[in-house]
Amino acid sequence: MTKKKYITTAIPYINGQPHIGHAMDYLLADVWARYEKQQNNEVRYCAGTDEHGAKVEQKAAETGVSPQEFVDGLVPSFQELIKKLNASNTDFVRTTDVEHKRRVQEIWQKLDKAGLIYKDTYEGWYCVGCEGYVTETEAKEANYTCKDHQKSLEKLSEDNYYLKVSKYTDEIRDFIKKAVVPEFRGRELLELIKDGAKDVSISRPKDKLSWGISVPNDDTQTMYVWIDALSNYITALDYPDNGWSADFWPADVQVIGKDILRFHAIIWPAMLLGLGLELPKNLLVHGHVLTGGTKMSKSLGNVVDPLAIIDKYGAEAFRYYFARHIPTFDDGDFTVDKFEAAYNGELANDLGNLVSRTANMVKRFVGGSTTVSENFSWDKSEFEKHMSNFRFDLALENAWRLTHHLNQYIDEKKPWELNKAKSNELSEVMSYLVAGLIELSKLLVPFLPDTSAKIKEIFGGDMVSDTPILFPRIEK
Repeated sequence: MTKKKYITTAIPYINGQPHIGHAMDYLLADVWARYEKQQNNEVRYCAGTDEHGAKVEQKAAETGVSPQEFVDGLVPSFQELIKKLNASNTDFVRTTDVEHKRRVQEIWQKLDKAGLIYKDTYEGWYCVGCEGYVTETEAKEANYTCKDHQKSLEKLSEDNYYLKVSKYTDEIRDFIKKAVVPEFRGRELLELIKDGAKDVSISRPKDKLSWGISVPNDDTQTMYVWIDALSNYITALDYPDNGWSADFWPADVQVIGKDILRFHAIIWPAMLLGLGLELPKNLLVHGHVLTGGTKMSKSLGNVVDPLAIIDKYGAEAFRYYFARHIPTFDDGDFTVDKFEAAYNGELANDLGNLVSRTANMVKRFVGGSTTVSENFSWDKSEFEKHMSNFRFDLALENAWRLTHHLNQYIDEKKPWELNKAKSNELSEVMSYLVAGLIELSKLLVPFLPDTSAKIKEIFGGDMVSDTPILFPRIEK
């Protein structure tokens, strides 16, 4: 029976070009979406761009253009990354879209009608880089500096609207325990709200922030960017319009980086509860991609451009490395040397060589016939367990065991010797290899969709087809 499935990615705050973290969001979501489609489910996969806020306003002023012109110039690069990564998203929301803005204002009014919004004076610390408010305790522990942006926090005193997040402390704790994957990320958040979830400021005075969505019925205030941005997951489904795609909600998976978990696990569920909507089933939280063990930063000059990697090595190689060699649940490391070693040793040698030499032996030894052995079987239970637990790195590693198995099978059976001896075993050996590669192509669908399709094309007909070199070796 076909089920409706919904997955979202965090929408990047576009005050600069796309980076590896954005690519990880798109890739992990795409792996899950393609796997669910393999199970004959109907999948909606939502991506987008977060285009309002103080940082955009500042960057636009620095470059001498309007905020709208600034974001219009950046959005295509994010869409290009999604396309080049071969991500299968069905929806793309821009928070400057007229319909999104209208729906967000209606969401605000619904929360207000539910008695969850009130006005008060905010006095405390704020980070422009994070677009986030910081408690006195957190500010003091961080020496009044944002550790992510290495900039001093601002002391604010201003009249803002607040969301009664505290009302839902118990529900938020339950949500964190049930939904946050991996569990250790949730434990960190539970410690943060051990004394209860705090109400959060959800607006700023328009004279402090003009680039954003106006608060309904109060033109002196602009919505806090997170209220605007988080709403995209449901405005993409046309909420709160009549006839919205409620059959896709709640989201099955929401893919986010660890640095924005608190917004998705505290503010977001409070908003949904206030709207009377179900909470997402899973928040899949990934870590950061380091380079040479060091966090990427512009000041260090070690930022890796995902588009440059894809252009040089291809989307399939990018997808392979970042799905397998970057732990799904934790930080991982990228260097060109590591990437090229994985490319040559695993893609070109283990897989590419397996496909080409099997195809050539089928042509030479059995006239190109792709008979599929009935004696081939492969236990997929561990692969499926890892996929259902969102351990995509372990699932791909498990799939690679079949690659190793088939290579070892060739080494053990030595088809060239069986052919020379005119052994009756030869046809069974070749049909076993064909069956194994067809099975491998199925396992690779979520990770390497183009490679999977090529393997199926080569071995899936009655006769082996022309065999391209799947991964030409990188020569130093």
